[in-house]
Amino acid sequence: MRAVKFAGAAVAAIIIVIALLLVVGIPSGFLTSTIAARVESATGYRLSIDGTTKISLWPTLNVTLNDLTLQDPKDRSGITRLTVDSVQADMSLSSVWSGTPRISELVVTHPVLYQPLLRERLPNVGAASKPVTLDTAGATIDRVKLIDGEVAFARVRDRVEGRISAINADAVVGRDRKVDITGTARVGDHPTKFDIKATAPTPPAERPTVPVDFAIDMPDVLKSQLTGHAEMRLNGDVVMINGVSGRLGDGAFNGWASVDIASKPLVKVDLDFQRLAIPLAKTPDGASGQPWSNAPIDVSGLNYVDAQVRISANEAVIGDARLAPLALDAKLAGGVLKAGTANLGAYGGQVSGEVILDATTGAPSFAMHSDLVGVRALPLLQGLAEFDRIDGKLQAKLALRSAGTSQRALMANMQGTAFVNFQDGAIRGINVAQVIRSLTTGTLSGWQGNQDSSQEQSTDLSQLSASFRIDKGQAVTTDLNLIGPLVRVTGAGTIALDTKMMGFRVEPKLVMTTEGQGRTSDPVGFGIPVMIQGSWSQPKIYPDMAGMLDNPDAAYAKLREMGKGLFGPDGAGLGNILGSLGLGGATAPGGGNATGNANPQAQQPGQNNLLGGPLGEAIGNLIQQGLSSGAGPGTGTATGTGRSRSLPAMPPTPAPQASPASPAQDDPPAAQQDSQPMNDVLRQLFNR
Repeated sequence: MRAVKFAGAAVAAIIIVIALLLVVGIPSGFLTSTIAARVESATGYRLSIDGTTKISLWPTLNVTLNDLTLQDPKDRSGITRLTVDSVQADMSLSSVWSGTPRISELVVTHPVLYQPLLRERLPNVGAASKPVTLDTAGATIDRVKLIDGEVAFARVRDRVEGRISAINADAVVGRDRKVDITGTARVGDHPTKFDIKATAPTPPAERPTVPVDFAIDMPDVLKSQLTGHAEMRLNGDVVMINGVSGRLGDGAFNGWASVDIASKPLVKVDLDFQRLAIPLAKTPDGASGQPWSNAPIDVSGLNYVDAQVRISANEAVIGDARLAPLALDAKLAGGVLKAGTANLGAYGGQVSGEVILDATTGAPSFAMHSDLVGVRALPLLQGLAEFDRIDGKLQAKLALRSAGTSQRALMANMQGTAFVNFQDGAIRGINVAQVIRSLTTGTLSGWQGNQDSSQEQSTDLSQLSASFRIDKGQAVTTDLNLIGPLVRVTGAGTIALDTKMMGFRVEPKLVMTTEGQGRTSDPVGFGIPVMIQGSWSQPKIYPDMAGMLDNPDAAYAKLREMGKGLFGPDGAGLGNILGSLGLGGATAPGGGNATGNANPQAQQPGQNNLLGGPLGEAIGNLIQQGLSSGAGPGTGTATGTGRSRSLPAMPPTPAPQASPASPAQDDPPAAQQDSQPMNDVLRQLFNR
C-alpha cells in the first residue's frame, strides 16, 4: 500500500513538473556545448554562448540563446568578431522529430560585426582559400528578422571609427528558393532603404552563381533610386559581380565589379552610363558673402580601401553643368587618390586634367592641374559654382595645390598659378562704362548692377584676361586686361581666397565714339586710378586721389587730353570747376577770363557733348576732394596723401566767378584746338 502511494505521488509530481516546464520553459545550459560544436563543424567559426539558454515548448518549440560571440579561431587578436544579444528560433515539434528541423522564424537581436581597418594588404592575400561550406543537415529557415544590427569599422591606432547602424531587415525564403530581403539602415549620417531579391543556390555547390536584383534609396547621396541586376559569385576571397546592369534615375548603365575581402578591401569597378547625374548642394540665398566653413573635412576613410575605378558616360550632369562625353579613370592605393580625365567635352570645348588627393596625413593635401579650351563660360560656371556674371569662350590653365582639414584652411593654404582668358562675350548684370561714369559723383558700395529690373545691363567684351600667382591663399595679378567696344580696363591687385576679400587698382578708359575698338586713336582715360577694395560681393569702388597726386605730370596730360572733349569748348567747364574751387583763372589775351563762361552758342549744331560739362564738373569735384582734404586756407597741403604741394598765390584782385557749364547735348562735340587759356589754368592747378 505504501509503494502504491509513493508511485502515485511520483506520477503526480512529474505531471506538475511537465506542466510547469510547458509554461515556464526548460533550462538547457547543458545543450550549449553541443550547439557550439555543431556550429563550428558547419561553418569553421568558433561560437561561445555566455548567456542563458532555454527551450520553451508552448505554444511552439522555441529555442533562445543569449550573449553569443562568433570568432575566427585563426584570428588571435580577436578584433574580427560577431556579437549577438540574442537569437530566437521557432520550429515545430514534428519537424524536429522527423530529423529535418524547419525553422519558421529566426530572430536575431542587435548583432554587431566588428571589422578592423587595415592600411596595408596582408601578405599572401592572393593565395587561394577554401570556400566556406555550410552544412545545415537538412534544416531549413523560412524567415529571418534582423533587429538593430550594426557593422563597426575601427582602427585603434589611428583613432578612426565608422559605423553602419540601425540595420533592420526582414528576409523571407520562398519554396522555390527565392529570397526577398527588405530593410533600412543608416550609413554614417545617411538614411538608406534597400530591397534585394535573390535566388539561393541548390546545394551542394562549391562556387555557385547567385542572380541578384537590387533597389537602393539614399536621398542624401543619390539624386534618385538606384536599381539593377547582377550575377554574384564567390571565388575564394573575391566577390565577383558580373553582368551588372541597371538605372540611376533616368540613366541606364552596365559594367562589372569585384571586391577582394581577404584583408584590406580591393574594389574594382567599370561602369558605363548613358546619363550620369551627380547633384551638388545649392548655396542658400544670401549666403554668397558668408565666410568659408571651418567644419572639418574627413577623408581618412580613403586609407582603408584600395580601388580601381573607371566611369564613362555619354552625358554627365554635375550640379547644373552638363558634360559630354565623360571618361574618368581613378586609382586609390595607400591613401592616395589619383583621378584624371582627357578630352572631356564641355559646352563646345574640351577639358583635361588630373586631381591628386593625399589622405595619408592628418591634414589631407591635394594637387590639381587642368586645361580648358574653348569652353563657353556662362553655363559651366553657373552649373558648377552658381556664378553667372561672365559669358564668353573660356580658356584657362590651372595648377593648384593646398592642404587643410576645412574649406577655409584649404583656401588659406592655396598655392599655384592660374591663367584665365574670356573672349567674345559679356559681363552680365553690370555696365562698366556706367560704373566709371558713376565714380564722378562719389564712392560706390558694391557692384552696381541693374537699377531697373526691366533692363538687363551688360558690358560687351572682346577679351578679359588675367594671370595669377597664388601663395598662401593670396592670388596676385599684375596684368588684368579688359577690352570692350566702349571700355578698356587695365590693372593689378590681390584676391584673398581665405577671407573672400579683394584689392585692385585699375585704370579705366572710355571710348568717346561709337566707332568702338576699331577706332584709330587711343581711348580717353578717366584720368584718375580707381580702387576696388572690400569683399567679393560688396566691394567699395572709388577714385584714387592719392594716385593722381603721385604723378601730377601724367594726370595733367590726361586731364589736358580729356579737356578737349569733356570740359566743353575752350575749357569752359573746367573754368567753372576751378571757379568753384576758389582758384580763379588767368586772364587770356583780349581781356577774357581764362576759364570763361560756357556759351551755349559755342557749340555748333550737331555737336554732342557726350560726357562734357557734367562729367568735367564732377571730376572737378573729385579734384577738389583730393586737393582740399585737410588743407588750411592758403597752405596747399593735401593731408590725405601725406604729401605737400604748393599752389600759386591768389591774385591780388578776385577773379570773377565762372558761370555754370553748359548743359550736355546729344551730339558729340566737334574737335577743339588746344586751348591756351585752359593750359594756363591747368598749370596753375598743378603748379607747373
